[in-house]
Amino acid sequence: MDESFAEALPDCDLLVAGPPCQSFSTSNQRTRTDDNPLNNLLFVPVEVAKVKRPSAVIVENVHGLGIGSRRKYLDELVERFSLIGYSTKILVVSGAMVGLPQNRTRLFVIASQKKFADFDFGKASQPTVNDAISDLPLLDKGASIDIREYGAMPLSCYSEELRRTLKECSGHLVTDNADHIIERYKHVPQGGNWQSIPRKLMGNYSDVTRCHTGIYHRLSSNLPAKVVGNFRKNMLIHPTQNRGLSIREAARLQSFPDSYEFCGSIGKRQQQVGNAVPPLMAYCVEKLFLDRGVHH
Repeated sequence: MDESFAEALPDCDLLVAGPPCQSFSTSNQRTRTDDNPLNNLLFVPVEVAKVKRPSAVIVENVHGLGIGSRRKYLDELVERFSLIGYSTKILVVSGAMVGLPQNRTRLFVIASQKKFADFDFGKASQPTVNDAISDLPLLDKGASIDIREYGAMPLSCYSEELRRTLKECSGHLVTDNADHIIERYKHVPQGGNWQSIPRKLMGNYSDVTRCHTGIYHRLSSNLPAKVVGNFRKNMLIHPTQNRGLSIREAARLQSFPDSYEFCGSIGKRQQQVGNAVPPLMAYCVEKLFLDRGVHH
């Protein structure tokens, strides 16, 4: 990295970074290789810290960074922080730990120039899919009216907190799936996936057995969601309607407040939601660290 890049950045007390995860994600083995040109971007936060000397650095990535052949990159990141005078803690944080209505897991490397105290998230109540999205309007496949009024009163503290005093919000856009995709959805029960779909309806798959369990997964109303991630590509199904998730429904499962507006085409918005670190998870990690993580 060119040192002038770091010098041009503003001074800061806390540096937060989220390097690309393609090489470390377990969901795509084709990009999980040593020759991926994005690999070395993991170490850019160290180079910035070397110049700017923040009190602490938080580096976020997928939990696959700590698994198998990718672990060497995590170990090297820790070693590089050590060489410039930072001690580190590695936290693997699940949605259940922070009260997120999905079973998403992320890895955080926290580096500090000061001594660490013990980390403890305490106990959080994990909302269900119903808690998160039941007050949103009913939609059809291909829904294209962005801003709508709510469909009901919030049924949980979680949805009430994200909704606040709003009477309407944006993001009520749904992919216009082809009829044969909708026909597949009809066969999947809550908690089920592609395995519930008759093979005759999966004819365009050269080898249907290679589908992972998250493909054509219908969310269960009374459980937390599976990882939202690329919810359009994975064909995540609404718990009670035969359609994919809307932008706002996915954003609720990611803990974005309803006041947050996503921009661009529906595909770009879906990508923004799916790629994001859940705001609630980021808040809990930073608050835990800043409140109790370091002895001053």
